[in-house]
Amino acid sequence: MSIVADYARLIRLPGLGGLSIAPVFGAISVFSPEVIVNFKDIALLFLIGSFSAIYGFVLNDYFDVKIDTLSKELSERPLVKGTISRKIALLICLFCFICAFIVIFLFFYNNHPSFYVGILCILLSAVVGSIYNIYGKKFIGSDFLVALSEALLVLFGAFMVVQAGSLTVFSWIICILTFNQLVYMNAVEGGIKDADHDYKKNVKNLALYSGVKVTKQKLLYIPPTFKFLGISIRLFSSILIFVPFLLYQESYHYEWWNLLLLLLLAIFVLYGSYKFLHISQFDRKTIRKSIAKQTFLRYAFVPIMLIPLIDMIPAIILVLFPIVWYLVFTPLVGGKLLQPGI
Repeated sequence: MSIVADYARLIRLPGLGGLSIAPVFGAISVFSPEVIVNFKDIALLFLIGSFSAIYGFVLNDYFDVKIDTLSKELSERPLVKGTISRKIALLICLFCFICAFIVIFLFFYNNHPSFYVGILCILLSAVVGSIYNIYGKKFIGSDFLVALSEALLVLFGAFMVVQAGSLTVFSWIICILTFNQLVYMNAVEGGIKDADHDYKKNVKNLALYSGVKVTKQKLLYIPPTFKFLGISIRLFSSILIFVPFLLYQESYHYEWWNLLLLLLLAIFVLYGSYKFLHISQFDRKTIRKSIAKQTFLRYAFVPIMLIPLIDMIPAIILVLFPIVWYLVFTPLVGGKLLQPGI
């Protein structure tokens, strides 16, 4: 049973409910009388998103083994403790890559320009994601590569289902929101979370370059410039979700309560980010809890923004799905709630 749990940890099973949803958001963003997205399409795009997420995370663990051994908290990662070999990890990556394209060509193939653009998007996503996993620790700003990789999956999902018409304003907004979130998650949250050991292997990232550091007394120092970066990313995303209302109110008919929900969500996200960026004591468990809470709030951004397009019930399902998935699978792999996978 322990080896099953290790495989589940390696592929980040509890987090896949949210980490695999980018292509689904892309597909839903083009929903219209001309483009009907059914449950089958959503399920298949989620499966492709899962293959993509597993490929990225396992490849990242493969190349980060030496760095991860320097952190006591990461010593339980399957590749670090050796319960799963690096060779098996590479085979998992290859399996996911092949399976993703089998599903694409079996269920979405269409001799239409949008299909080939979508294929280009997911190929570019794999390429830039792989570059990040292989070389990401060696140059500052590599977080933008993994962010671009995930944003391209949104466009992939949209192009797989749209043939009549073109991408909507929602498609591009979700693409940018996804990019922003991944930059924040990797550069800001990840930079702070790993500040206690990244410097030991001469990792080059925005956090260390900005001056984020952990003292011998486990005090966490986050310089004002880095705090400004984090808040700016969140603020930009919070403003972006109101663009459809400001520019396309006649087309999408937002209700006052919908705008109120968006406003409250934006306030909570900004407040959570402010609190996170002002943590003064380095404690990985506390930092992980903060990251998990912010992640669940972030998942709600897109579904609530899409209510005028997809209606209330589907939006609620999309908000709750990653949370329910996490609550179900975390105990099954021996994890603790609000403690993201190691």
